[in-house]
Amino acid sequence: MRRNRLDAATKDLDPPFAIVDLDAFDHNAADLARRAAGHPIRVASKSVRVRELVCRALERPGYAGVMCYSLAEALWLSEQNVSDDLLVAYPTADRASLQKLAANETARQRVTIMVDSVEHLDFVDAAIGPHADIRVCLELDVSWRPLPGVHIGPRRSSVHTPAQAQALAAKIVRRTGFTLVGVMAYEGQIAGLGDNPPGQPLRALGIRFIQSRSGPELVQRRAAVVGAVRQVAELEFVNGGGTGSLELTGSDPSVTELAAGSGLFGPTLFDAYQAFTPEPAALFALSVVRKPTKRVATLFAGGYIASGTPTPDRQPSPYLPAGLKTLGFEGAGEVQTPVTGKAAEQLRIGDRVWMRHAKAGELFERFDEVHLVHGDRIERTVPTYRGERRNFG
Repeated sequence: MRRNRLDAATKDLDPPFAIVDLDAFDHNAADLARRAAGHPIRVASKSVRVRELVCRALERPGYAGVMCYSLAEALWLSEQNVSDDLLVAYPTADRASLQKLAANETARQRVTIMVDSVEHLDFVDAAIGPHADIRVCLELDVSWRPLPGVHIGPRRSSVHTPAQAQALAAKIVRRTGFTLVGVMAYEGQIAGLGDNPPGQPLRALGIRFIQSRSGPELVQRRAAVVGAVRQVAELEFVNGGGTGSLELTGSDPSVTELAAGSGLFGPTLFDAYQAFTPEPAALFALSVVRKPTKRVATLFAGGYIASGTPTPDRQPSPYLPAGLKTLGFEGAGEVQTPVTGKAAEQLRIGDRVWMRHAKAGELFERFDEVHLVHGDRIERTVPTYRGERRNFG
């Protein structure tokens, strides 16, 4: 029984604390590689935020490179020799980090920054002055636009068409101090939007319809974009996908690598997919501190709310013992989280309840360390980014 195993492994710890079950982590990593079908997976660090676990994934077959979420993080990971292939997934306006990048030859060889406009190039030039070549990746907007004025997908790049991509690529190639090495196209409306949200059959139908139309359009347009860009630049990589869309993106012959991170931990938002089922690997434990009624147990702390829309699916969820749920009028709180259900009847003061976060790496912004559990013992305890005094926003 998993609850007994985790309780035994952590019996000497006082909640709240966080763990990663290495058996589940390794299972998830292997399943992601299986789904990638031979494409290398770039580890999305924002969904991990534990250096030891980024390295653990990179040591596995099928994984290569890191998709960082800030330039400062990429520079730090380069200093730590985590990888020599560090792609910053979002444009940067961090002048200090740009100056460090420009001054460090090793980092310039390892780090690629993201752009989707000439303004990004102008900002870099203004921040650091004359400089040696900096590696850049062009981001493509892969939202679905079925009708004029309709935008379905994340608001990311301003580059949507092959002509726009080729025009920007040509400007980058002509620009002194920059080398265009890659294209990235993240299909958030597929990779990050589960097609089987629990208890929402109508929403599920709508999502499946969107994805069934958006997917084929994207594969065709991305291939056209890559072809257009390759006419003016030699590309080292074309990155696409996410945990939720590895099969779709891997079927696109223009893509050379995939990206994934959340699937290593299996947070609750990824329960809403039909095609795969990750094992919950990242958990946190809370203590029962009150029994206000027979069927309600109040836990200490726990209000670790995920980013995104302020909806119930962004709250953490009770996991073990099975059969618990939070209260609709109170939810997970800053100092207390009441849970109810038949299983609550057996809980006593000092018992622990295992919780799951809605998203992956965000959990570890709450803890300085994470206990890595193997079987029924703690294999070791390692710092999170926060524990290494690294806060990248």
